[in-house]
Amino acid sequence: MSHKRFEVQVTNSGKVSAFLSKLQAQQAKVQHVYVAGKSVYFETDRKGIEKIRRYRRQYQVRVKISRVGSESVQYRLFSSFLFIISCIIPFCASLFLWEIQVESEVPEVAERMEKKLEQAHIKVPSLLSTLPEEDEIRRLLMQGEPSLSWIRFTQLGTSFVISPMFAPLSSEIKEDVKEPPAHLVAKTGGVITHFALTRGERASVVHQTVEKGDMLATGILEQGEKTTVVGAEGEVFADYWLEYHFEMPRTITYYSQGEEHIQVDWQNPWHENAAGKIRFRNPILFTTVRTDPLHKVRLEKGMEESVILPLLTYDLLATKKNELIIKEENVLHVSFTNDKVVGTILFLLNENIAEKRPITQGD
Repeated sequence: MSHKRFEVQVTNSGKVSAFLSKLQAQQAKVQHVYVAGKSVYFETDRKGIEKIRRYRRQYQVRVKISRVGSESVQYRLFSSFLFIISCIIPFCASLFLWEIQVESEVPEVAERMEKKLEQAHIKVPSLLSTLPEEDEIRRLLMQGEPSLSWIRFTQLGTSFVISPMFAPLSSEIKEDVKEPPAHLVAKTGGVITHFALTRGERASVVHQTVEKGDMLATGILEQGEKTTVVGAEGEVFADYWLEYHFEMPRTITYYSQGEEHIQVDWQNPWHENAAGKIRFRNPILFTTVRTDPLHKVRLEKGMEESVILPLLTYDLLATKKNELIIKEENVLHVSFTNDKVVGTILFLLNENIAEKRPITQGD
């Protein structure tokens, strides 16, 4: 089968002979000529097609051109193979991750997350099936990021979007009050992960398990026979489990962040101020408009991981005043009634467990 041969059908009995003679005079290939009805059929090549298109109007003939073998089984089979290959290529490409995007307003946080992903060999291109679970990626990215409250993941085709959410900042203003020197003791039990002392001396070590009331840092420094009371200051972070009991209505309402639209308006490039002077200003006025839609959802079984757990996580982070990291969460029990949902969640937290205990004369 050759794709360079074409079959030509010429119709117009009056001038067909003259048309064919003209083609032969122009050394166009004309072969396998036969007549069927009022039409003349013959085969030619690409050069012949050019001559046919040049002289068909001059001889007022109607021409129909088709490729030789286009109706054959071999040609259809070849075309079907091309179609299958064209389908297989995008299908294979859809099995890979081609883009990882970190959506954060803080460039430093986005840069640290990208480095953590690269160190964990989460990079492009890679198979989507080899991507770790979201909880594992979340724990990896939230390590060492006390300002984050949650990380949301969105998979859009072959793209993976990471959206870190920052914990709400406390609006309380701390006043500088002179406090008596104190030790740092544990306000709850846990396993110490790291120290951030600004004054004092460690009284425990990393990876040590402490109980409530155990001393973490001492405010008394001893050098030989000399004893100095300086007071301990700083933070001591530890991992500990928190059993979180909750009760919420069966039907909840919440707002989700809507899309932002920018309206562009024009204004005069000058205006007159209160003193009567002409001032120039930007003639383009940008206005950002956003509408947060209100959602009403009735909680059902199966929403423990997708709806209830994120709500409780955000509530826990909002009520905690200290820097807090949620490393792991386990749903222990959730029960549904007609009007409320009751349950228990087990959180593995990391936060500052140090509190001050004044130094007494007995110390």
